[in-house]
Amino acid sequence: MLKTIKDTASFIKTQISINPDVGIILGTGLGGLADEIENPQILDYDKIPNFPVSTVEGHHGKLIFGELAGKNVVAMKGRFHFYEGYDMQQVIFPVRVMRELGVKHLFVSNASGGVNPNFEIGDLMIITDHINLLPNALLGKHYPEYGARFVDMSQAYSPDLIKKAKIIAQELKIHVQEGVYTATTGPTFETPSEYKYFRIIGSDTVGMSTVPEVIAARQMGIPCFAMSIITDLGVPGKIVEISHEDVQAVASKAEKKMTKIFKRLIEDL
Repeated sequence: MLKTIKDTASFIKTQISINPDVGIILGTGLGGLADEIENPQILDYDKIPNFPVSTVEGHHGKLIFGELAGKNVVAMKGRFHFYEGYDMQQVIFPVRVMRELGVKHLFVSNASGGVNPNFEIGDLMIITDHINLLPNALLGKHYPEYGARFVDMSQAYSPDLIKKAKIIAQELKIHVQEGVYTATTGPTFETPSEYKYFRIIGSDTVGMSTVPEVIAARQMGIPCFAMSIITDLGVPGKIVEISHEDVQAVASKAEKKMTKIFKRLIEDL
């Protein structure tokens, strides 16, 4: 796997003239941030050797290099999920490649279901911590080049970036929540009893992504910032039938606010 990662990064370097400092992973319905990238250089996933291909509607399958808020970035417009049948090494493969390309900070977004009764559909939530109910991304062969076998996760999400994001949101007059994101396998949405369980164990939102990439990044010493858009509610009395199309629609409406925060935060790095 180590050779495969390095081979893929080497290929990308022959195709792209930009050396990215910031990596961005865009979730369901959240691809609009990619449109803000200036002087883009684009690679389709299916043209990159060894790269997985996104199979989920709303995940477009493009790696976009360019400038955002004065920084060189690489953005994944479409990510990979365990529920698609990929193993964890494939899910975190792009983050490993980003590190080989020189990425020093990782920004992640997702659409998630809110289980905190104080949340409303369309809210933005800064992720301050997570609960991982997926297989751990570091299971299997250990590659010392990427960090420790036993990774400290006491600060999975950068306290410094969280503090700055809250100040930026206040300056922009954008209301933000903050809380704990729980990652499950999916692809089913949760039952009412599952929503209740997630709230009991300390969740504020629940989704099907983000955590594997963050674990891999933290092993490699890359600071992470992540934000959820609350696209549905798993709160008693507010639970309604939900579809993937509904999730996409809500996410696309709220992403402009998220984009403003991301851009300012990246500018301040």
